Amino acid sequence: MSLASGRKSIFITGAASGMGLETARLFAAEGWFVGGYDVNGPGLDALAAELGPGNGIFEVLDVTNRQGYAAALDRFSQATDGRLDILFNNAGIGRGGPFAEQDFDDILAVVNVNLVGVLNGIRLAIDLLKATPGSLCFSTSFSSAIFGAANIAVYSATKHAVKGLTEALSVEFAPLGVRVADALPGVIDTPLIPREWAENAPQEGMWRLVPPVEVARVVWRAYTEDRVHWYVPEELFPYDVEITTDPVAARNRIIANRAP
Repeated sequence: MSLASGRKSIFITGAASGMGLETARLFAAEGWFVGGYDVNGPGLDALAAELGPGNGIFEVLDVTNRQGYAAALDRFSQATDGRLDILFNNAGIGRGGPFAEQDFDDILAVVNVNLVGVLNGIRLAIDLLKATPGSLCFSTSFSSAIFGAANIAVYSATKHAVKGLTEALSVEFAPLGVRVADALPGVIDTPLIPREWAENAPQEGMWRLVPPVEVARVVWRAYTEDRVHWYVPEELFPYDVEITTDPVAARNRIIANRAP
């Protein structure tokens, strides 16, 4: 008998903190078998102790390591009898600064984790997803995929790429019985958000500080509700429409607001 004992299962990268941690907690509370993966070993140990034995498999994983990723998925599939109901591509890093001055190693690190890591996960997990009826491939994009944010240009570019990949694969994977969607979070209270952003966030509106459990709830809803993009908070959707309608006006407004 597998560890999962016929339960639905979710494979979460970036599971040791923030949105991934809250997603692991929520799905475990709903009786799902959780695969929790991160580069943060002590954080995973704490998560494993919290969720309890038999409720998941928790392993250190660098999503840029394709061989390591394949091995982790193989061990997960053995624990679930080949079942993968949700792949949650959530691992990400944020390194910023003016693009013209940014260290190129930092640029490549952001691209490798935030984009190549997602490509690795989806490409390696597609057979498990195809073999699981009603499966969902879900990724974390970001609100800077609506309009790129200055000083996190490369981060924004990777999130635009995840958004575009989601849209394309939602078409490609439909005949395979695999749904594809993403989340576009705004200012989420996680370690990835600079403290000055969190401290200066408004109390209301689309740029308010949102607890990471709200993203976890979106992942839960996405399993049964058919959308391609999920905005957290919902007020980001009309902003996306506005940007698409007139990006020049949006750019000029942002520039004006940044002026000293």
